[in-house]
Amino acid sequence: MRVLLISSSNVHGTGYLDHAEAEIRDHLSGVRKVLFVPYALMDQETYATKAKERFVRLGYELESIHVARNPVRAVEEAAARAIEAAGLSREDVGSIRAGLGISGLNRRGALDALKAHDFPFASIAFASDAAIACLGAHAGGDGAIVIVGTGSIGFARVDGETIIVGGYGFPISDEGSGADLGLRAIQQSLWARDRRIPHSPMTRDILERFSDSAGEIVTWMDTATATDYGIFAPLVMDYASRGDAVAEPIVQDAARAVDRLIRTLFERGAPYCSLMGGLSEVLYDWLAAGLRKRLRAPLGDSLDGALLLARSRD
Repeated sequence: MRVLLISSSNVHGTGYLDHAEAEIRDHLSGVRKVLFVPYALMDQETYATKAKERFVRLGYELESIHVARNPVRAVEEAAARAIEAAGLSREDVGSIRAGLGISGLNRRGALDALKAHDFPFASIAFASDAAIACLGAHAGGDGAIVIVGTGSIGFARVDGETIIVGGYGFPISDEGSGADLGLRAIQQSLWARDRRIPHSPMTRDILERFSDSAGEIVTWMDTATATDYGIFAPLVMDYASRGDAVAEPIVQDAARAVDRLIRTLFERGAPYCSLMGGLSEVLYDWLAAGLRKRLRAPLGDSLDGALLLARSRD
């Protein structure tokens, strides 16, 4: 096994990982498949999507550990890497109080399997990735968050009650998300190809990526995941910012979907709401002006939330 640790993925004036491309290729010489650990950021879906797109261009397959079907093994592998990176000994592990935010914790049997496993820590607490993000965003107090990345979800804690809005997974949910943007852009590019709507620079760009072949798009669709659709989100946002006739209404619809998530959380009693996730900054300006004024910057991030969760077991 080869471990690749990069302290900075961006250097001013270059693209994502461009400055380290030569070193990555050298270190991973002969390797074809990479396991990515995305826990440095709260929005693991968007982070993994960004990494996957870049590593595919480098010629590697990339899977993210946060979507592992075996949650126990995923936690063990992530913990082992964190312990190794921190330079801790085996003796130190027994004194660790662990707090873990896990994507997909609502999958049937996932939480039960984690609780039944004998982890080597002094104590361990589990919550969803949205729950620890909300804890961090409001320093453990009441409040709401809307996460907009590859997926989307609204989450709040109000007077001891947990409120979840959306987040059921793509394509039946995740409105306003990166995956949703990608799906709608590809769908409308096909409409343009059929001459059901006029072409735009964005639809032509997307079709060119599939050699203007509907069959190639359908073949791609058969195995495409939310992450694969989410790769198109930056392209859609870029074209929308330039007034593209197809991209702009797609983003406007996405903003309205996020508006509804935020308003629903306020209506259900949340005193504050923070917008988070990989698309939060670029989508912020598309939200209703009155709603933007009601949003509050997060007081902390998912790591702060995980610490609060771990300390709750003291």
